Amino acid sequence: MVAIGTHAVRNGVVIKTAEAVLPIQNKEVQFGFGVYESLKVIQGQVLYLEDHLQRLYGSADGLGLRHPYTSHMISQWIADLLAVDGVREATLRILLMGGSEPVLYITAMPMLSYPDTWYRQGVSVTTWKGERFLPHIKSCSLLLNYLALRSAQEAGAFEALLVDREERVLEGTRSNFFACKGDVVHTAPDNLVLEGVTRDKILKAIRQLGFRISFDSPTLAQVSSGYYDELFISSTSMGALPVAAVDGKACGSVFSHSQAIHSLIGRWELEALH
Repeated sequence: MVAIGTHAVRNGVVIKTAEAVLPIQNKEVQFGFGVYESLKVIQGQVLYLEDHLQRLYGSADGLGLRHPYTSHMISQWIADLLAVDGVREATLRILLMGGSEPVLYITAMPMLSYPDTWYRQGVSVTTWKGERFLPHIKSCSLLLNYLALRSAQEAGAFEALLVDREERVLEGTRSNFFACKGDVVHTAPDNLVLEGVTRDKILKAIRQLGFRISFDSPTLAQVSSGYYDELFISSTSMGALPVAAVDGKACGSVFSHSQAIHSLIGRWELEALH
């Protein structure tokens, strides 16, 4: 049986993953002029494919990254990759690099998953002073994210939350951030963070569950002081994951909001397969 990740796709051609390389002399590669998307495959089907492709195109447009790839082309190439490696459950990554000869890679890796205990007990996070460049675009400019996440992991934490110059907690290095006070869920406004497919589902779930949304960014002082009843982060792979500690300080142990949201998101994913 062929293992997940054995093959990749480069501009529509199935190749060995070892051959999926970028030329280091290319200026666009050196400057990180590219965008990407991460997608989830369940039961051999890609979840919310069209939504992810539209965000990929939106990110490319935001950078003025011109390319010839249509959604039909990319969808077919994904199907080719799933077929050649017999992929049933996986995390896919689409990488689009710009330039005079743009290149699009599709790769697969085993699906990211997290222990059930994390959803019951929460995870720990740290904070990092820094703001992403062009936050509404999912670009390859990820040095800030890398440094912040590395610092968090060295401290034994799962994620780092990014804090801007106004002391607002905007998002994680690989996640969106939400803070609950009563039945109001607070999160940063869309223009300050990466608008994601999962973030959209989270916002929809919040409304459907009868909670209210406030697009005012939680402050670091509020988060650190325990002002909020519940904190959680979200992404394609993690759904809604509760936060139990920030910078080593406990911040809650009851995660009813995030658990309800996570359950609803999971149900929608299964429904989307049919």
